[in-house]
Amino acid sequence: MARTDETGQADPQAPASDTAPNPRPATRPGARMPRWLPRSMVLALLLVGVFQLGSWAFHQLLGLLINILIAFFLALAIEPAVSRMAARGMRRGLAAFLVFLGLVVATSGFVTLLGSVLAEQVIKIVEDFPAYLDSVINWVNAHFDTELKRVDVQEGLLRSAWLREYVENSATGVLDVSAQVLGGLFQLLTITLFSFYFAADGPRLRRALCSVLPPAKQAEVLRAWEIAVAKTGGYIHSRGLMALVSGVAHYIMLEALGVPYAPVLAMWVGLVSQFIPTIGTYLAGALPMLIAFTVDPWYALWVLIFVVVYQQFENYLLQPKLTARTVDIHPAVAFGSVIAGTALLGAVGALIAIPAVATLQAFLGAYVKRYDVTDDPRVEGHRPRGPGGGLAGRLRRLPGQKAVEPAMADATDSAS
Repeated sequence: MARTDETGQADPQAPASDTAPNPRPATRPGARMPRWLPRSMVLALLLVGVFQLGSWAFHQLLGLLINILIAFFLALAIEPAVSRMAARGMRRGLAAFLVFLGLVVATSGFVTLLGSVLAEQVIKIVEDFPAYLDSVINWVNAHFDTELKRVDVQEGLLRSAWLREYVENSATGVLDVSAQVLGGLFQLLTITLFSFYFAADGPRLRRALCSVLPPAKQAEVLRAWEIAVAKTGGYIHSRGLMALVSGVAHYIMLEALGVPYAPVLAMWVGLVSQFIPTIGTYLAGALPMLIAFTVDPWYALWVLIFVVVYQQFENYLLQPKLTARTVDIHPAVAFGSVIAGTALLGAVGALIAIPAVATLQAFLGAYVKRYDVTDDPRVEGHRPRGPGGGLAGRLRRLPGQKAVEPAMADATDSAS
């Protein structure tokens, strides 16, 4: 109905649209959702679900995958010994068993011997603690004009709050330590079993892997496997030689100082310093320093100095010569690979980083095309002398002076 004013007549200013009904939008009869949209939505949800499931499974199995990786490199390390024994007519499974048995016996004997040495030294330190405490108190009283007594110091230590908290935390953490020890033993057993299977069934494993690849790819996989065995075995061989040299050098030093258990400590330093990268030398030197301190505090300082000096000798003279033919990797690349491996896999990554990078470098080296380098002084880091270089150019560019004749400048350059 049209609007009217107060007189009852139609308002001439009323818009015409008020009198017309609103038209409805025209819709096409039979319009529906595209057929591909529901299937695309279901496929997207399915892909998201599969990704989430795969991510969850990967994080759950990460520990197992790391153990398998360690076992694989351990099997590569003992592959030369097992293959040599199998080539002489021994069954491959028996050869792998004998190699692992020798490793287990040697490791167990070394750990047992080292544990007995540590136990004896701890007992000796505890027994001699009052004498050490008396010497420290006498030195403090003599230099700082105090009147300390051993009884007062001992009572203060026993009644201190930090000692009480430490004992309480240690008591509550016994179960955690036990769980970690059991977990470590189970992890060691897992690595040993997988390593044995990889070493004993190496040919069968390679045959199964090559059976799903075309002939061209089979040759590349076998070549990569051979390079990995050679580089890992070379790494273990070079580290073993450096451990032997390090052990002999530290044994001579400890025997000269009169430190007890010198053979065991030298063996400890040799193994730990070589098979724990970067910080192994300083970590291994802590135990001989502690035992040398029980003999004479100055002996601990001499041990520290010898460890630092030997580390420099090993880094700059011994290691480049021993690893030149086995690992053949630049020290900067080795250091970077250790850092990267530590960031990715922790201590395990630091241990297997160098043989892994050496294997990758040797494998890719066959596919990178190299060219002869031109005889250019810039390759050696020398700057070429152009027309404006040298003493002649500098003399020509001196402000407020006349230009030097080219012949005189050349003569000056040759004389210089």
